[in-house]
Amino acid sequence: MQPLQHSIEQFLYRKAELCDTQDWDAYLDLFEEDSEFHVPQWDSEHVYTTDPKRGMSLIYYANRSGLEDRVYRLRTGKSAASTPLPRTMHQVSNVRIAPLDDGAYEVKANWATFYSRHGVAEHFFGRATYRLHAAGDGWKIARKHVLLLNDRINAVLDFYHL
Repeated sequence: MQPLQHSIEQFLYRKAELCDTQDWDAYLDLFEEDSEFHVPQWDSEHVYTTDPKRGMSLIYYANRSGLEDRVYRLRTGKSAASTPLPRTMHQVSNVRIAPLDDGAYEVKANWATFYSRHGVAEHFFGRATYRLHAAGDGWKIARKHVLLLNDRINAVLDFYHL
């Protein structure tokens, strides 16, 4: 069995690769059915919303069906803001792991996504916190919380940017 650090890092790298190659079925399969996906909005210079049910969010899906809906729209061309899809390259770094009492792990990582659309290259960057559960010989995402650190967003933000 692989050491924990290596196993989780490889999982995050694979998640990034699946998103970059737009392998949406495999990407969605990384998330548990009831997984939460949250990108909070900044309330002020150093304070962001912490409760997606009470504050504004840039993206909030209470379960995987939100991601499934976005993928459906991408596949069927029903997302004008995402047509054509940008080319992306996700980078993951500084992976830190902490065990939780229930056997899950809290995983924090820094990330950057470079993307190109309509001949313009841009980037997003930030920090992500995951709640991961062991699943067979791999992992499943129970929660993904993304703190976007860009001051300005020059594109329509979607899950594939993060």
